[in-house]
Amino acid sequence: MSLSTVFKTTALAAAATLCLGGAIAQATPSPASHTATHDRHARTIVAVAAGDSRFSTLVAAVQAAGLVNTLNGSGPFTVFAPVNEAFDALPQGAVEGLLQPRQRDRLVQILTYHVVAGRISAADLATAVRVGNGRATLTTVEGGELVVTAAGRGRLRLTDAAGDHFDIVVADVAASNGVIHAIDGVLMPH
Repeated sequence: MSLSTVFKTTALAAAATLCLGGAIAQATPSPASHTATHDRHARTIVAVAAGDSRFSTLVAAVQAAGLVNTLNGSGPFTVFAPVNEAFDALPQGAVEGLLQPRQRDRLVQILTYHVVAGRISAADLATAVRVGNGRATLTTVEGGELVVTAAGRGRLRLTDAAGDHFDIVVADVAASNGVIHAIDGVLMPH
C-alpha cells in the first residue's frame, strides 16, 4: 500500500469520525436563520481540515500525534497548515517515520510549531509586518518563533527556526475556533 493511500485512508477515517458527530448535530432541527455559511463557521479547525482534501496528510499527522481533541478545543487558534504537497516535498521516509508511535513527541513538537494562540487573519499579519518595518514575530504554541514578512504581490511568507521560507498560499479559511492559513511547506522548530 502506498504512502498516499495510507494517508487517504486515514484521512477518510478521520473525516468519517468527525462527520458522524456533525451528522448527529445536523439531525437536530435548527432555526431557519441558520445558513450554510453558519454551518461552515460552526466547524472546528480539525473538521474544516478533514473536509478539505488539500490537508489529508496533515489530518493523519494530527491524529497520529493525538492532537484532535486539542485542536477541537475552544481556542481560538491560528494554524499554518501545510498542504499535502508540502509533506510530499520532505525527504523520502520522513513522514512515515514521524507517524511511528516512537516519534510521537517529535511529531507533536512539529505540529504545535504550526499553531499560534489567537485568531490572526491575513490582514492582521500584513498589518503587523507593516508596523514592524517589514517583519513580525509570532510565538507558536510549541514555544518557538516564526517570522512573517511580505513576499511581494500581497503574499505573506513565514520563516521557521531552520531558516526555511514558506508562503501562505490560501489565507483565512474560517473555523469556529480559529483560522487556517494553508502554506506550501512544513515548518521545522529548532
